[in-house]
Amino acid sequence: QVQLGESGGGLVQAGGSLRLSCAASTRTFSNYDMAWFRQAPGKDREFVAGINWTGGSTNYADSVKGRFTISRRNAENTVYLQMNSLKPDDTAVYYCAARWGPFSSAPMRMVRDYAYWGPGTQVTVSS
Repeated sequence: QVQLGESGGGLVQAGGSLRLSCAASTRTFSNYDMAWFRQAPGKDREFVAGINWTGGSTNYADSVKGRFTISRRNAENTVYLQMNSLKPDDTAVYYCAARWGPFSSAPMRMVRDYAYWGPGTQVTVSS
């Protein structure tokens, strides 16, 4: 079992930056694909960014490319999401998620493939 906990959310003005962190409890963190999703009120949960278990592949939603960067430090059991040039449309609850990497075959964007989720952290961007 894996427990995830997000931190770093808050209220920022448009154009500002935040760095989200997600800490995992597992001792086999390096074997998990990690991803960030977000969900705004009344909307479906959507993929934001992902990094595979080897760290050799990253994926981003078109809406955040060039602005957000996902990274991981396996020694710290932590994945990060650096968010720059934030827009009001980025306002949402942000969740980190994990799936077993070595046996994963589905695209990283699929919500249903992630077995472990954090409770989320609120990001609010004012105009």
